[in-house]
Amino acid sequence: MVVIPDLVEMLKAGVHFGHQPGKKYPKMDEYIHSTRNNISIIDLEKTAEKLKEALDFITKTVSDGGTVLFISSKKQAKEIVEKYARQCNMPFIVSRWLGGTFTNFSNVIKLTRRLKSLETKEKSGELAKYTKKEQLDFSREMEKLTELVGGIRDLIRLPEAVFIVDIKKDKTAAAEAAKKKVPIVALTDTNDNPSDVAYPIPANNDAVKSIEMITGLMAEAVADGKK
Repeated sequence: MVVIPDLVEMLKAGVHFGHQPGKKYPKMDEYIHSTRNNISIIDLEKTAEKLKEALDFITKTVSDGGTVLFISSKKQAKEIVEKYARQCNMPFIVSRWLGGTFTNFSNVIKLTRRLKSLETKEKSGELAKYTKKEQLDFSREMEKLTELVGGIRDLIRLPEAVFIVDIKKDKTAAAEAAKKKVPIVALTDTNDNPSDVAYPIPANNDAVKSIEMITGLMAEAVADGKK
């Protein structure tokens, strides 16, 4: 069972810092404790409660054989998300979201197959028979495909859940997940609309320490589900 950080740990990570009250989304009201220095302060007791629900859901999803896709194209979150997704052996997307990744999944499968085919040919030395220019073209194609679909190369069906750091930054991903009825687990800051999020975690999704703490817990929940 994943241990929920205590309130002091969350305070140290800056999980409680929201945005200015003027940017507040009305549906986040219930998760706001107060306003300090013109900043909405998130109620960490509610964060702990919602975090537990999200982690329990992730663990159950994985223990039932499900896959969780980790998503963030946010600059300060990309490396963190990739690190923890790799750590718990789950797919990830940390580049721009390719429109239709969920709604036109069969096309994405074609891209991942192409990437794996090129990688196999490169490994076996099969590409050596081509001209230097052709080899360079293959190399560039592989590089581009790796950036776009490298983190989901082994995904053969839609995931059973997605974890998104910032539903505003990755709004297309969130919209496609909602459309395909894939449950969303996400950090919801005070300026976010949590309506389509099945498991919102009221938390600062800008601070690196806050992102790292919660993404790390997601990876722990996945590992728990695999046991």
